[in-house]
Amino acid sequence: MNVNWHGVFPAATTQFNADESVNYDSTAQLIDRLINDGVHGMVVLGTVGENCSLSAEEKREVMRVAKSTVAGRVPLLAGVAETTTAEACRFAKDAKTIGLDGLMVLPGMVYKSDTDETIHHFRKVAQAGQLPIMCYNNPPAYGVDITPEAFAEMANEPLFVCIKESSENPRRITDIKNLCGDRYILFCGVDDLVMESFALGATGWVSGLVNAFPKENRLLWDLLEAGDWEKARVVYRWYTPLLHLDTFPKLVQYIKLAAAEMGRGTEMTRAPRLPLAGNERAQILKIIRDADRNRPKV
Repeated sequence: MNVNWHGVFPAATTQFNADESVNYDSTAQLIDRLINDGVHGMVVLGTVGENCSLSAEEKREVMRVAKSTVAGRVPLLAGVAETTTAEACRFAKDAKTIGLDGLMVLPGMVYKSDTDETIHHFRKVAQAGQLPIMCYNNPPAYGVDITPEAFAEMANEPLFVCIKESSENPRRITDIKNLCGDRYILFCGVDDLVMESFALGATGWVSGLVNAFPKENRLLWDLLEAGDWEKARVVYRWYTPLLHLDTFPKLVQYIKLAAAEMGRGTEMTRAPRLPLAGNERAQILKIIRDADRNRPKV
């Protein structure tokens, strides 16, 4: 399937059993529900999918299960988050063999590469996988910043199609546009900046909280596309306390707890991530339950 780089792409959760083994059936069920709820694409094995907590074979099996479940209904991407370029290239090749439609590529994990090293990593993964790529820039989480100038240097590789901008600096969208024109499709990668990002030129959104509130997520996106800014602001203000949960180190636990509260999977994560407890848990549950009680009409 050709990727239609547009709309809401969930960063889908990976589901675990009580013993921390991967629950592939539950993962498939949640992917299926999200598609039925009207998302435009699907991303597995992103940050929210706990990519770096899975073994190589578990990642491959998640891709196989996702491929079978999606069954061509929406474009399917997988996150590429490996510690070495060689491992990232192997993963990209396997994703191609399994039949995914594209990749969401991160810089190498752990080592903080400089600009030349980062560009080299991305080019090698593109050559290995031969799939269209969403370049994922998330310096707050991963410590490597792909600057607008770097994207200008990368523009001669046609497989670099899209940028997931997660620098938490919406100025970057304008800077990329000014430097690269319309060379790249831009996606918002930070949930609580989606309205600002859309206004500045983003045409897609990789979302975490969509796992818990898919219909409201789609409502907000549709209002933005329709240019109904007044109604969009109302929905966005309701949604923002939830969307803030996407910006903390424990975003995976927060998003999984929100989804579990909405009857969409469990909050189980793989250690070192542990279940929320005490005051922190109470505070997050209050945000979730307050939002649930005051949902906008869909």
